[in-house]
Amino acid sequence: MGFLISEEQELLRGSVADFVDKEVVPSAALIDEEARFPADLFVKAAELGYLGIRYPQEYGGSGGDHVMFALLCEELARGSMSLAASVSMQALMGTDFIYRFGMEEQRQRLLVPAIRGEKMGVIAMTEPDAGSDLGAMRTTARRDGDDYLLNGRKSWITNAALADFFTVAAKTAPEAGFKGVDMFLVERGTPGVSVGREIAKMGVLGLSASEVILEECRVPAGNLLGEEGTGARNLQGVLAEIRIMMGALSLGLGQAALDAGIRYARERVQFGRPIARFQAVSHRLADMATRLEAARLMVYRAASLLDHGERDMRLASMAKLFASEMANELADGASRIFASYGFATEYPVQRYFRDARFLLLGGGTSEILRGIIAHEMGVAR
Repeated sequence: MGFLISEEQELLRGSVADFVDKEVVPSAALIDEEARFPADLFVKAAELGYLGIRYPQEYGGSGGDHVMFALLCEELARGSMSLAASVSMQALMGTDFIYRFGMEEQRQRLLVPAIRGEKMGVIAMTEPDAGSDLGAMRTTARRDGDDYLLNGRKSWITNAALADFFTVAAKTAPEAGFKGVDMFLVERGTPGVSVGREIAKMGVLGLSASEVILEECRVPAGNLLGEEGTGARNLQGVLAEIRIMMGALSLGLGQAALDAGIRYARERVQFGRPIARFQAVSHRLADMATRLEAARLMVYRAASLLDHGERDMRLASMAKLFASEMANELADGASRIFASYGFATEYPVQRYFRDARFLLLGGGTSEILRGIIAHEMGVAR
């Protein structure tokens, strides 16, 4: 029922925490203010081996486990959600399908440099009318001789403007709903693929989100990632990892919010004493710490089970649901402790408050996750 962090995993956490404290935290406010992709820190993360932590050494990775990946995500998110999301998405969704289903030539040409931080890979699933309901996807992939022709419009595609290659979800069997979805490798510069408008956002400002447009985009049949008709099943195979990743990112933001609240409560003096000595404030901080620790136990138990070969979709969904809601509650709680200064851009809590909303979206909304959990429990069919 429980787990312990190994010495190797703890060494990784300490190394990432040192990088975050020395290089990420001092840059986080400027990344947000300038709404820029943190390219220098992204490259440094690649040099430290973070982009390949999930992949074997033969491709330049380190062969780390799921707990290690969660530790990486948590610590990076403690410093900057923009950097953490970029690193984690590149290390998982942006490259996973090429690793699992791509040809060796594609792995060498795209995955290896992606692990080195020389190429950017992103996943393109969401559409204007197909977010939670991927069965409503309108992007199609029509077989044409030795090629596929892709047509459709994607939306909310993270870092699309910087991408060198896309893993695109498209229907090979439009009448089959979600079961008709397959995944395709589309490289930047392929005729028919273009990046559309960037979507203005309220948070995670160093992470862009754009439309991707496919118009008679011709790709070789070898760019189908997996056998035709298996895309939905293959996507389901990585959903638990995505939800654990989002849960771990939530832990990092929650920890940053709690740390900020504690520091300010000790420093801020009202009525002749630090506000931390007032029961209303100290009890709020105690509740925040308790919620954070409960979420941490759920996330790392789910990751540990994956490392032992058990893919528990119910627990992964619970972990993401609880942790993302927790992060929003802690960001709000820290903001209340700061009072008026929680509304001031000179303090980071306003960034935590805005960035926390991002965590409610990726990997399934809270409403969708509750439905999945209920289904897994056998009480909703």
